[in-house]
Amino acid sequence: MMMHPDLLLALANDRHRELIAEADRERLLTSARRARRARRARKTSAVRGQPTGTLASCEPSAAVPAR
Repeated sequence: MMMHPDLLLALANDRHRELIAEADRERLLTSARRARRARRARKTSAVRGQPTGTLASCEPSAAVPAR
């Protein structure tokens, strides 16, 4: 079956546009995931490792087994 050259060119262009759109979606999703991960990391790192007040705690922070 012979296909018209204009039809083949139109199909190739459509496929090319689909591939570009898919790559754009993947890139946007990746950057959104990376930004979300960075926001979550900032939230958790802002709390951990920082003193809660001006006085030091009297007890060690090691885990103690339940009695």
